[in-house]
Amino acid sequence: MATLSLSGIRKSFGQTEVLHGIELDVADGEMIVVVGASGCGKSTLLRIVAGLETPTSGTVRIDGRDVTKLEPADRDIAMVFQNYALYPHMSVFENMAYGLRIRGLPMVEIRKRVAEAAEMLEIGPLLERKPRQLSGGQRQRVAMGRAIVREPKLFLFDEPLSNLDAKLRVQMRAEIRRLQKRLGVTSLFVTHDQVEAMTLGDRLVVMHKGRAAQVASPMEVWGVPADTYVAGFIGSPAMNFLSATLVQGGGGAQLKAGPALPFADGPRPGEDGTKLVIGIRPEHVQHLPDGAGALPLAVDLVEPLGSETVIHGRLPGEEVLVARLPLAAGAIGEVLPVGLPPASWHVFSAEGARLPARATAPA
Repeated sequence: MATLSLSGIRKSFGQTEVLHGIELDVADGEMIVVVGASGCGKSTLLRIVAGLETPTSGTVRIDGRDVTKLEPADRDIAMVFQNYALYPHMSVFENMAYGLRIRGLPMVEIRKRVAEAAEMLEIGPLLERKPRQLSGGQRQRVAMGRAIVREPKLFLFDEPLSNLDAKLRVQMRAEIRRLQKRLGVTSLFVTHDQVEAMTLGDRLVVMHKGRAAQVASPMEVWGVPADTYVAGFIGSPAMNFLSATLVQGGGGAQLKAGPALPFADGPRPGEDGTKLVIGIRPEHVQHLPDGAGALPLAVDLVEPLGSETVIHGRLPGEEVLVARLPLAAGAIGEVLPVGLPPASWHVFSAEGARLPARATAPA
């Protein structure tokens, strides 16, 4: 297959810079998911890799070869688009075979590749149909089949599941991951859906305002987010952020909503009184029925989900808090006693950067 290397990728449209020096190395056979909100630059980055946009500066290398100025057809890539981009007047077979015909492959080889891809994707009985006779999921499989028969060095996916219903998205997500592992093709997958990102990627590139806010494995991004943007973007419901100040010589935090509590994993750098942001995920908020050491959560909204309940409420000082509790608990207007265990805290500076723990307290 191939490796992909992006070095110093910048892109400007007029006076507006939309990519700010992206650095990324993708290993052979790796699936990288680029995730972020609309307008963060993820699709522009994918188009630069595809050759549909030219970077203002920086280089794109596939298998060590500089392809920055090459046309898309010369990069040995295949792209799966959000809108499938199938030819409506062609049959499924013709859609899948078209690129191979353009390349001048013999018909025997074309039929062999199309048959193998169709069997892999379970669309063999659909080869004579036109796209209008297919469901959304079937069209997506055809688009993937068209990419597979190319046997490219690199797969590019541009939000390919966004037009599917929720159930089909889950199914296609699993199929894409299974196929990518089976084929071993280096892949770059762009999405705004964090669930897709977490379940598909070997590593994630979390984009924010044209920068790679964090590049790491899904569980590292979830467990050790680099800043408050990443922490708030990955996870559902989103992480809670509470105002606090540094106390006890860096050994603890005074919450605006409650008492001073010691950090569970060691002191933080800084002077007492330094402003902090304490992050805690909703699933780590505890219901404390006995009230010992609890904070009062005034319940504004209850979302019963069967196996769990999501509680939206306010702590003292009007700090908003969302709790995901394992059993049905709380009612609108009720005050629910909750705990915020320091072992589950994520500690950030007032500017949003993650604060590492010190090994020992300052002398």
